[in-house]
Amino acid sequence: MKTHKNARDILPDRLLRELQEYISGETLYIPKAQEKKPWGETSGARSYYKQRNAEIRKKYAGGSKIEDLCEEYHLSCDSIRKIIYAEEL
Repeated sequence: MKTHKNARDILPDRLLRELQEYISGETLYIPKAQEKKPWGETSGARSYYKQRNAEIRKKYAGGSKIEDLCEEYHLSCDSIRKIIYAEEL
């Protein structure tokens, strides 16, 4: 369970007065000071799409047609082209 703290008890007076100019008497959420992970790192989506895109490139290089890849992966032809011609990250 999260607890609320009174800013007067933990912040220096100067900082408290500065904050009061923006938000006074309301609740303020202050996120943790940690580095944000890149998109898809936590869920595994990033690695899934990287693997899927590599598979699409490999199949295209092996002779698969764009239209067939669209059907197989349920993506638009534009999306398949972007994957094929994009440089791998």
